[in-house]
Amino acid sequence: MNQLILGDCYEVMRKMDSESIDLIYLDPPFFSNRNYEVIWGDKGEIRSFEDRWSGGIDHYIVWLKERVAEMHRLLKPTGSIYLHCDWHADAYIRVYILDKIFGDNNFKNKITWKRATTHNDSKQGAKHFGRVCDYIYLYTKDNKVSTFNTIFEDYTKEYIESTYNKVESKTNRKFKASDLSAAKPGGDTYYQWNGKFPPKNRYWAYSKENMQKFEDESRIYYSSTGKPYLKHYLDEMPGVSVDDLWLN
Repeated sequence: MNQLILGDCYEVMRKMDSESIDLIYLDPPFFSNRNYEVIWGDKGEIRSFEDRWSGGIDHYIVWLKERVAEMHRLLKPTGSIYLHCDWHADAYIRVYILDKIFGDNNFKNKITWKRATTHNDSKQGAKHFGRVCDYIYLYTKDNKVSTFNTIFEDYTKEYIESTYNKVESKTNRKFKASDLSAAKPGGDTYYQWNGKFPPKNRYWAYSKENMQKFEDESRIYYSSTGKPYLKHYLDEMPGVSVDDLWLN
């Protein structure tokens, strides 16, 4: 716990216990066949690394595959792995490494991350669209027992104004109203409520007992015609779940 280790990850992982890790993120070389230099600090100190592979894609896949295999060994059954790559080798990584080691049944997401700029990738004369996206593959060790905690973002102001556009007079709480009728019955759901039966060829979405519970909790909104709707309060909503397109 709480260790930062400098060294070849393969050699380090071989000394670690199996099924001891909850989550792994890796950002390996991308098979870009380029050399990189980064200047650190005010004194112009340079750190550099090579992403060139004399044996081509086959050499790269063998190198990465043996490391991902060790990661699979280290993950707990409930664990997950996130692998960051780009267009150079993403298809090879999925088919020849991740699907082979983790199994395609444990694939969860291919997250598309849009970078801020094209890094001159779409300069004048280029015969392709600008390449502005990286990719992050998410796989689980065992899909049946894996752990995933949904992440939520705040609703946009525009969404709130268009969707949660009703206000409860007594509490000043914003809410949206959803139809309380349904196309298919779920038990005994055809009955009279507030003097009305469900619309033609439809049923109430809840039992009479649940409808009464909503009524007692002041969670039913009635339209001008007396049709009932269920209130969904904005302050009880977690937000919108994060999807597999990341734009920042």
